[in-house]
Amino acid sequence: MGEKLSALFAFGPQLSDGIVTTVLLTLGGAAGAFVIALVLGLAMVTPYGWLGVPAKIIVEFFRGTSLLVQLFWLFYVLPLLGVQLDPMTCGILALALNYGAYSAEVVRSSINHVDRGQWEASRALSLSPAHLVRRVIFPQAWALMIPSLATLLIQLLKGTAVVSFITLQDLTERIEQLRQASGDTFFAYSVGLLIYFVLAWLLQIGMNALEQRARARLGRVDRTAGGLRSIVRMQKPQAEAVS
Repeated sequence: MGEKLSALFAFGPQLSDGIVTTVLLTLGGAAGAFVIALVLGLAMVTPYGWLGVPAKIIVEFFRGTSLLVQLFWLFYVLPLLGVQLDPMTCGILALALNYGAYSAEVVRSSINHVDRGQWEASRALSLSPAHLVRRVIFPQAWALMIPSLATLLIQLLKGTAVVSFITLQDLTERIEQLRQASGDTFFAYSVGLLIYFVLAWLLQIGMNALEQRARARLGRVDRTAGGLRSIVRMQKPQAEAVS
């Protein structure tokens, strides 16, 4: 056991480099996926077909094709078209597109699950569409979507392992090198499992904190929305009396 630990400590700098690469891929891919999810998710809930239909096609395309094939296309095919991307950029872009498509469905579903009465109450008070979504609808949808987004974030972390196919020395690649250096498959891959578990656990803690904050804010939005509905109910009898 002492020899294995010595091999692990000796391999520490390479292992640290692999962890840093995996974390950068995870954070970069998650940031890109979030932006893509917001754009496509919001487009799919608009009443405008010229926005919703293309967004739906893009989502289905990237959900229906393999992450590995998407990664290979970006790394090997784009140079044939005159676009050269470094391996890190290819990895982040592939993860962002793939998991952004899955996350877009979470955004769309969460927005659609917001009480329709709050949409009607906000429109009755002549709130602009941007103000309605930003101040009333999205905070409630955000609290609903965080648990699903947390699951996808952990899936994205594990999905970073595919970048080893395009010469990036990520955590999975470094674990394989540790196996070769130590000569012990069980030990090397057990270390890999433990590191991935710790990273996923830290991500989950962060998402749980984000969810608690969103739910605390949701309570304030619910009170605001309740006030909007009360105002609308008060205005209806007045409108009927005038008519």
